[in-house]
Amino acid sequence: MSGAAVVLIINLIVTGLLSASFAMVAVYDRKQEAARWMAVVYGMGVVYCLTEFLLARFGAPRVAVVFSFSLFLAALLLFNVGVARKYQVPVPWRLLSALFLFSVVACDAIQDIPRQSFTRMMAYQAPYFAMQLIGAWIVWSARSRRWLDNALMLLLAASSLQFLSKPFLSDLLGGTGASAQSYLTTTYALISQSMGTVTAVATALLFLVILARDVIADVTTLSQTDSLSGLLNRGGFERYANTVLRQEARRGQPVSLVICDLDYFKTINDTFGHASGDKVIKAFASFLSRTAADHHIAGRIGGEEFAIILPGANLAAARLFAECTRTAFSTLPIEGLPDGLRFTASFGVSECAPGDDLSELLSRADKALYAAKKDGRDCVRTAASPVETRRGHKSA
Repeated sequence: MSGAAVVLIINLIVTGLLSASFAMVAVYDRKQEAARWMAVVYGMGVVYCLTEFLLARFGAPRVAVVFSFSLFLAALLLFNVGVARKYQVPVPWRLLSALFLFSVVACDAIQDIPRQSFTRMMAYQAPYFAMQLIGAWIVWSARSRRWLDNALMLLLAASSLQFLSKPFLSDLLGGTGASAQSYLTTTYALISQSMGTVTAVATALLFLVILARDVIADVTTLSQTDSLSGLLNRGGFERYANTVLRQEARRGQPVSLVICDLDYFKTINDTFGHASGDKVIKAFASFLSRTAADHHIAGRIGGEEFAIILPGANLAAARLFAECTRTAFSTLPIEGLPDGLRFTASFGVSECAPGDDLSELLSRADKALYAAKKDGRDCVRTAASPVETRRGHKSA
């Protein structure tokens, strides 16, 4: 058995394993639509490898060659659909369909050109090049990309170029063989099949890593999210808040913390029931999410207690944010509760001082919140910074 035939068999086995791997990801996380597409794509790859092997063994009638070409091109088309689904980019159906239909017709037409012709080879490989390049363009069109996504884009571009290089390799290495049966005995077949295996496996593995990254991110988000409010839970809030404190300290920027507590929450539960209390929590959390800026970090840190980290905000700016939030929430009707009934919250605000950690920031904001409760609720109180407190002691 020739080296190219061995590589083709290896390619068939590996492609089958990759199809199974994507299928497992799709079963594990049904939200990963791209994994389902990739399972189909690499399943088609198994069939393609089998047809290539059979054509090389038993001859290649015209219809079989066109079928094999169409099968692989269709797999690349569906690969692009999967990539578009993954990156939430509109699928360019018209472009993909037009390219596919034109290429299939062209593939049939070039069967009358001599097998070893450079023109025939280029016409055969160019649609693969174009289809793979569209995949790279789809990744590039994504709204946000991280370094793994950029690596996939570059890998797809490189993969497209390897298709375009094959006509030149064929000329350099002595051609594709005088007949389909002699194809697997050529040096070109060995190198071509090896290149295809390497790029296909590399692309699949990188895509699997990207899917795994997203699954892990989803699991992490769920573990840090409060199920009732949809905000960060206490653990998630503290992790994000500590990161913000470190970043802003390095940049020399102020950071403030606002703690909110719903007023008379026990009375709400006792009067209207716990389901109504949950509605108030959801309403306040939703309102807080809409009020907070994109760079603010909001979380539910207790039963009816919430916290927001405001990067870049000093004490005055944070107090203004708290006052606006308090005023607006006190006029907010809550669906499912009696008309005209309004709810309020109390707020404590503190600003991070040099050397502060999160526990110290929380402690001062808690004291300010306690003062707001003591002063009649539905108000905002600010905590003096450690520097101001020390100055006060010296003056006394």
